[in-house]
Amino acid sequence: FFYNPSFVIMEDGWSAFTTEQDFAKIKLVSDDWRISLVNKDFSVCSTYPEQVIVPKRIEDSVLMASASFRQLGRFPVLSYFHKKAKTALMRCSQPMVGTTMRRCNGDEELLKSVLMCGKKGFIIDTRTQNVAQLSKTKGGGCEPEVHYPMWTRLHKPIERHTALLESLSKVVEASTDTGVSMDKWLSRLEASGWLSHIKSVLSCACFVAQCLDQDERTVVVHGSEGTDATLLACSLAQVILDPDCRTMRGFQALVEREWLRAGHPFRLRCQHGGFAPPSVRTKDQSPTFLIFLDCVFQIHQQFACSFEFNEQFLIMLFEHSYCSSFGTFLANSMKERKELKLPQKTYSLWSYVNSPDMLAELTNPMYDHNNQVIWPSVAPQSIVLWPALFLRWVYDQKPLKEAWDTILEIRNRDKELRSKAIRLRRQLLELEDEAIVQGVLQDSLSLLE
Repeated sequence: FFYNPSFVIMEDGWSAFTTEQDFAKIKLVSDDWRISLVNKDFSVCSTYPEQVIVPKRIEDSVLMASASFRQLGRFPVLSYFHKKAKTALMRCSQPMVGTTMRRCNGDEELLKSVLMCGKKGFIIDTRTQNVAQLSKTKGGGCEPEVHYPMWTRLHKPIERHTALLESLSKVVEASTDTGVSMDKWLSRLEASGWLSHIKSVLSCACFVAQCLDQDERTVVVHGSEGTDATLLACSLAQVILDPDCRTMRGFQALVEREWLRAGHPFRLRCQHGGFAPPSVRTKDQSPTFLIFLDCVFQIHQQFACSFEFNEQFLIMLFEHSYCSSFGTFLANSMKERKELKLPQKTYSLWSYVNSPDMLAELTNPMYDHNNQVIWPSVAPQSIVLWPALFLRWVYDQKPLKEAWDTILEIRNRDKELRSKAIRLRRQLLELEDEAIVQGVLQDSLSLLE
């Protein structure tokens, strides 16, 4: 690692977002959670961080029992606490039930502890029912209702690695073919299935958000390993529900918490370029993180004023997840990053993003803080191809950039004029007070008398 930044580092990105900060926000609205160090030195789960947020009344021994029952040791941990409804979003991997219907008292106790009094919870499985059943033959499976009577299991399938990678390859090929006719273009776009995948992921995330917010139910999300589709559903649900996740720093914290610390294997998934040809693919490659960014773009273009950052920030994250001078997206887990000593040997992308010059470039000039839940449309007519990403080499984007620059100038001028108006009003009030004291003007109250 030999990169030396040319920008002034205002903040160390490696320590900018921590589990303690996440927990401090939760503690303001709920006292039912704690930070556990059960995974210190990554001894229980190699893909989890050393600190995890878990139910306060659950002992570490119960967590260890649950970990032994879940694939890769990924026991249920808190992903998000919805303060409005006081509901929790948990994520984990599949239970290792197998064909013999194994059970784990610790796992059952852990999931029972997060339920609200008298209310059932939802277990959202990101696999089809057939795939979940077939997993039993390999030792996996899903939570049997007889052992988890207070949970309702639902399947909201999201495609996995190979299908997503093939879909990406097709949409890239179609997007870069400038000689194609309109009919052929539309046919190839549909055949790629990319927009259908986006719709499926958004639908799943909206359902998770609906369960938390409108149904006021606690939700557990998992697929098989819990490192791909699970993270998609959990992170997008938070973008929908939490206005903080739509701010610049809040979104960085979300990526850090739900992707980097949660153990998404970036090294494996992004082993080759996002547009790499099929000849260099590996079975572990998958554009999962790109799907996430594309889904955020879909919500962004429907609620353009609700996001503090612009789409260039999303494109930057996509590019750096595949090829970067920074260490943020290197390795597969926090354990590997610690072993490679990345915080000591590399610089964090967040340090670059939060430098003043970059913040100015990545900020949405139309941002107007929206404290409400935003519900994106998942109708086919609402899902669009991301032009700034997929068509970047096809048409000139300079006019669009110039338009946004003009909008930024107008907004800045508007802020200046508003500040000037406030300053002039203040000066006018001061002059009126001075005139009253000197007897030039009479107090309006004395005139009424």
